[in-house]
Amino acid sequence: MDTSRLLRTTGTVIAAAGLLLSGCTSGGLDGPRAAAGGSDAPRAAESSGAAASGKPSPPPSPDAAALRPYYKQKLTWRDCGVPGFQCSTMKAPLDYANPGSGQDVDIAVARRAATGPGKRLGSLVVNPGGPGGSGIGYLQAYAGIGYPAPVRARYDMVSFDPRGVDRSSPVECLTGPAMDAYTQVDQTPDDPAERAELVAAFKKFAAGCQERSQRVLPHVSTVDAARDMDLLRAVLGDEKLTYVGASYGTFLGATYADLFPDRVGRLVLDGAMDPTRSAIDLNRDQTAGFETAFTSFAVDCAKQPDCPLGKGGPDAVAARLKEFFRKVDAQPVPTGEAERPLGESLATTGVIAALYDESAWPQLREALASAMNGDGAGLLSLADSYYERGEDGKYANLMFANAAVNCLDQPPAFKDPAAVDAALPSFEKASPVFGAGLAWASLNCAYWPQEATGKAEKLTAKGAAPIVVVGTTRDPATPYKWAQALAGQLESGTLLTYDGDGHTAYGRGSDCIDTAINRYLLEGRAPQDGKKC
Repeated sequence: MDTSRLLRTTGTVIAAAGLLLSGCTSGGLDGPRAAAGGSDAPRAAESSGAAASGKPSPPPSPDAAALRPYYKQKLTWRDCGVPGFQCSTMKAPLDYANPGSGQDVDIAVARRAATGPGKRLGSLVVNPGGPGGSGIGYLQAYAGIGYPAPVRARYDMVSFDPRGVDRSSPVECLTGPAMDAYTQVDQTPDDPAERAELVAAFKKFAAGCQERSQRVLPHVSTVDAARDMDLLRAVLGDEKLTYVGASYGTFLGATYADLFPDRVGRLVLDGAMDPTRSAIDLNRDQTAGFETAFTSFAVDCAKQPDCPLGKGGPDAVAARLKEFFRKVDAQPVPTGEAERPLGESLATTGVIAALYDESAWPQLREALASAMNGDGAGLLSLADSYYERGEDGKYANLMFANAAVNCLDQPPAFKDPAAVDAALPSFEKASPVFGAGLAWASLNCAYWPQEATGKAEKLTAKGAAPIVVVGTTRDPATPYKWAQALAGQLESGTLLTYDGDGHTAYGRGSDCIDTAINRYLLEGRAPQDGKKC
């Protein structure tokens, strides 16, 4: 349930459950979005044209007394408890429209110092996506130790938990048991009673967020996070931002570049989102992306001796998976946890989780085979990795922050169940396997307690240095056409293409991709626009 527009790297999803920790930088599901004046503060509002575009107004002018303390603060670094890493806390205004209110949010930051040899180039800020993914967790589990050695030699590896996420004033919504119930609600309602149950679940989730997180909930948009990232750039002592954002992190990076184009250093946006797509289009596009990924899995599965979905073409394999989903919808499969049998919602989430990275396909075949033989534990484990549920039954705040950010960044995809009904044919056309479930999951923002502050619009980052946009041709979560679109919108965008499967490309085994990005990060030479690997 609720698997739309959750866009994070595969490494994030798999590492969270300890399932397939490897050198990949993409994962997560979704489950399924100009500076002027002083060198250490945002551009002046009068220079932005924000009112005409409908874009949220930039912060006050660079010399505003209220913002100056934030830009001049000094970070105090301490041991993180993870060898080689240091942590700190940065203060940011709760409301950038009123930075002098005295209300702050704490932004958790972590770094691993450049290892050498070679001259230090500054800080490289990384973000794994989400929205809602922990940058610090990603840095410590992967980026800080798994990024190419020449890059780690020259840069301090840095990340932060965006506001509302994990260690940074986290959004909280439901208890562990309540979240267990929420993830099991039928996301393909077959009758009025099931529809009512699904709507009630969305309303309960939203009400829980409002009750537990009322203070921070209006202030966790991507624009807010981008402004925090400029504070971070300043307090790290960097004149320009060097950044690698994956999945949703590409939207965060592009938003930063559009707000602060003269602060852009070397930006890599891997597994790109298209900021001009509305919420319904983003979700429908992603639905098609998962269908593409499933087709690749189906073709491979049919060639394997242990494929539980049998032989034949992708349509035949898909039909058998749909039949399996129908069976567990009618009669959930035991998992070893009496309160969490494997129904259709958890089974679907488990399958989607494994489609983020082709290295998970063998695990998916095994989990499906076990479930078809009466043991749903394997698919449940995959679903838990997606939702970041721990063995103790507690959930990370990923899904809470994910909804909070998505529902602020754009108006809801659907206003009511009738709107979902009208769109179902287009979603089912995009994916006969996943379309209905992902359409209904897109209803969640209809009941959100905070009105959206953003909208779909072009991001151009006029005047920015070259920005590298990376797209994977069969990416399940961020379709390739999104990368093409973003590279075309950014005035300095250059498109780098990986012809392959899986979510994102950097650090996932392509020497061609890694060499091009490493050269850009280390030497400032962007690959030729349109380069393919």
